[in-house]
Formats: sequence, C-alpha cells, structure tokens
Amino acid sequence: MGRITFLYFVGILALSSIFGVDAESPYRYYDWEVTYGTISPLGVPQRGILINGQFPGPTIECDTNDNVIISIRNSLDEPFLMTWNGVWQRKVSWQDGVLGTNCPIPPHSNWTYTMQAKDQIGTYMYFPSTELHRLAGGFGAFIINKRSVIALPYTESAAAFTLLVGDWYKTDHKELQKKLDNGESMPMPDGLLINGDPSNTVFSGEAGKTYLFRVANVGTMTSINIRIQGHMMKLVEIEGSHVLQEIYESLDVHPGQSLAFLVTLHGSAKDYYIVASTRFDRTSIDATAILHYNGSDIGPSHPLPVGPTYQVHWSMKQARTFRWNLTANAARPNPQGSYRYGGIQVTKTIVLENSVGEVNGKLRYGVNNVSYVNPDTPLKLADYYGIPGVFDLNTSRDQPTPGPMISGTTVYGTELHDFAEIIFQNNETDTQSWHLDGHNFFVVAFGAGTWSPDVRRKYNMVDAVWRSTVQVYRNSWTAILVSLDNKGMWNLRSAIWHRQYLGQEVYIRVWNDEKSLFTESDIPPNALKCGKAANL
Repeated sequence: MGRITFLYFVGILALSSIFGVDAESPYRYYDWEVTYGTISPLGVPQRGILINGQFPGPTIECDTNDNVIISIRNSLDEPFLMTWNGVWQRKVSWQDGVLGTNCPIPPHSNWTYTMQAKDQIGTYMYFPSTELHRLAGGFGAFIINKRSVIALPYTESAAAFTLLVGDWYKTDHKELQKKLDNGESMPMPDGLLINGDPSNTVFSGEAGKTYLFRVANVGTMTSINIRIQGHMMKLVEIEGSHVLQEIYESLDVHPGQSLAFLVTLHGSAKDYYIVASTRFDRTSIDATAILHYNGSDIGPSHPLPVGPTYQVHWSMKQARTFRWNLTANAARPNPQGSYRYGGIQVTKTIVLENSVGEVNGKLRYGVNNVSYVNPDTPLKLADYYGIPGVFDLNTSRDQPTPGPMISGTTVYGTELHDFAEIIFQNNETDTQSWHLDGHNFFVVAFGAGTWSPDVRRKYNMVDAVWRSTVQVYRNSWTAILVSLDNKGMWNLRSAIWHRQYLGQEVYIRVWNDEKSLFTESDIPPNALKCGKAANL
C-alpha cells in the first residue's frame, strides 16, 4: 500500500469514528416528520403525536452493526427529543436523545441522529423524552436482526410479529402535564392498547408453524401481563439477551421493558385471543388482539384466558426464572463464551431509594430525597466545554438520606470501566421500573423489605439476565451489577414517566482523562447548542 493510499484509508477511518458510524457497515436512512393529529385509540377523538402520519410510529428495522441515520423534522409547537430505549449509543452519548445530553429540537426545525446498532440483536423501542409527549404517542419498535453469519440459539420462525403494549389516557397530554405542574397526582390510565388499538389488531399464521412475538411495554405507568389463549410461550430473548428457553403460560412486562417469545400454532384452525392485562390490581384492565389461523372462519371465543394473581410474589418468582443463555453466540459482551461477571471486583456501590415529597408545596419525585431538575445547559455540553455551575459531582447522594425533599442536579462520577453495584430500594406500595441508557446490566437479585449487604451471598453471580430496564417491586429492592464501559453522560431514570417528569432520574458520568476516538466520539458537527453553550 502506497503512503498516500494509506493516509487516505486512515483518514476515512478517523472521519468514521468522529461521526460515530462504521464506514464498512450498511446504512439505513429514515426521514421522519413529527406532527400532531387526531387519533381515537379508546373511541374518543384526541390529539396524538404522529410520525409520518402514523400512530404508533414506523418500525425501525436493521441488522446488527448497521448504521442508522434518522432525520427528524419537528413540526410540533414546542421543543422535542426522541430517545432509543435499550439501543446502545456506543461511544456516542451525543445521540442519546435526552435533555442531559442533547438540546431539544426547536419547533419547525430538523435534526439528524446518527448511530450504529453496534453488537446488538434484539427487541427495543423508541419514544419522545421531552415533557409528557410520550403520553401522546410518538413511540415505535426498534428491531435489530442478526447478520447472516450469526446463528440464533433457536430455530428461526416462519415470521415475526411486534406487539407494542401499553396504558393510555383519554385526557390530552398537556392537560395531564398541567395537573402535574400544579402539584396534583397522576390519575390512573383509562385503558390498554396493543399496537395503538384496544381490541382489533390481528396476527395471522399457518397451522403447525412457529412464530416469533416481539413485545415491548411502551406504556408510562402500568406493568402488563401478556398471554395467548390455548398456546404456550417459549421465552427466547429479553432486551437483546438470549435467555434459557423456558415455557410460560403468561409473561409480565414492566414499563420500558421488551422481550421475545416463540409460539407454535398447534391448535385447531380457529381464532384465539391475545390478552394484555394490567398487573398488581384486584380489578384488571384488558386489551385484546387476535391470533388468526389462515383458512379459519371461526372467531375467538370467551372466556379470556385468566391472568396470574395480582400479588407481587408470583411476578417476582417468575422474574427469578429468567436466566441468561451462556452458550448463545449472538451479540454479547464476550461472543466466545460467558461473561464472567461474578469474578469482577465491585469498585462502587450506589443505593438509590425512590422518594416522594413536596418541594415548594408541590408534588415531586426523586432519588435519595433529591428531585432532579434539568439545567438549561445539557450536562454533556457543560462537561465537554468545561462550563462551570451546571452540575457538581460532589453534591450527589449515593445513599438514602433522611430529611425533606430538595431540588438538585444529581450526577454520579465514575471511572471508565468501573464495575458498579446499584441497589434500587422501593419503600412505596407501587411497583417501579428503572432504565439505564448506554449500558446493559446484570439483574442479580430481587428481595422483599430493605436491602442490606449480607444479602449479597444470594446474588446470582453466574447467569443473571443482562438487560437495560428492571422492575423494583413494591416494598422491595432490586440489585444490579453494571460494567461502566461506555464513556459518556448517561441517564438513569424511572420508566414510570410522570415520576421521571417530576424529578425521578439521575445521570452517571463515565469518564477518563484520555481523549481518544476509540473510547468516545467527538462532538458531532450538527450538535445543537443551547443554554450557556449557545454561542460556543
């Protein structure tokens, strides 16, 4: 190779790193316009957020390592951001789409996300991260398929179906936001939807064939149980991790979570109900879809399949049966074998207790009695440009702290490649759900009551599921272990969206002093600037 050719090759690689994409992988382009439109999911006309006129939004589908370029035109009357739940932004937290890393897209303007589906295969979702936009729509599925050279640990299905399940309000999202801003509590949802409809979605297949069902809970408040009349479900994937293939009659999916299971159409040729039900309430709300056998003219029959008991114990017991498939060779931290996380020394422990209280006479939620407030300048921009006064690593509480609720901007400082133990403590009577951007983590234990160090002996240190969103049952705790190997500023938030809106979130700064494009891409040339960084 001549010197000029070599330098050209190196230059192309450098540019690819700067823009956060892989020049050797295929590109997928999406051009979206975000608008308001009239929708009637529960029979009542209301304002919804549409993407290219669609509710729910279009499915993003790509193969692992593909470069995904999404141009968004914000035609709403207020700033807007989209986040990619569970899709890693490897080396590019600049594309995360939350207020701690991005300035929002102003009304009637464009911004382009540039990301790579690096080393991932699985079922994910996207949704708006600003205000309460998520309650109005704007969500959809993000599916990352395997490349042809990667073998799946199960027989490939005849087809794949995607189910976006979630709760829904008839009340306009701005009216709900006004209630929260005035200090009122969030009302209960009015119903459930499957792919934007409470009862009319149909999935068709051939008798004797096996189909993959991808399920994502895109709701904002409610844990959901999913089941199929007369059919068993073989769980195969949870948020990108292939799991031991246990058989279930029904599966719980908590807000922000996703999973995939196989169903073989072994019944008689007729239609069957697919049921999604609310969890942990004595009186459940249902949404239904239809599993249709091709050639059948017999409709589904009642009664609907009965869901599990509303008690937490059943759900916690099921969650403990989810185990990572250590023999699968799909995308994972160590493709050649199991990721031996049990042998890694923990370098940092953070205990996060979800809090509720009042600040200035209004209802707020928080962590360790600190209710998060977004500064005008995104944390990532402040960190990059060295802007003082935006956040202070020394003021963040990493243990439960008694006293009144206060406002603050909680950012935990960690070193690149720290191995952290995070405990979610829930002393409330509602089940919670938590999501970490930019990383997956090992869910090593669930337990009732209050966490204490002596329960570490009960951790699953071999094959805990590696995922990005975890439930924390009422009056209980959940323990996770996470390798902080993705440099950047990353959002750790409640997936119960009104709690996130009212301050139940923090950020984790994963950092080292080495400036290298191998650990973090540079600021993108189209980065929006706002706050104290507006003129930089």
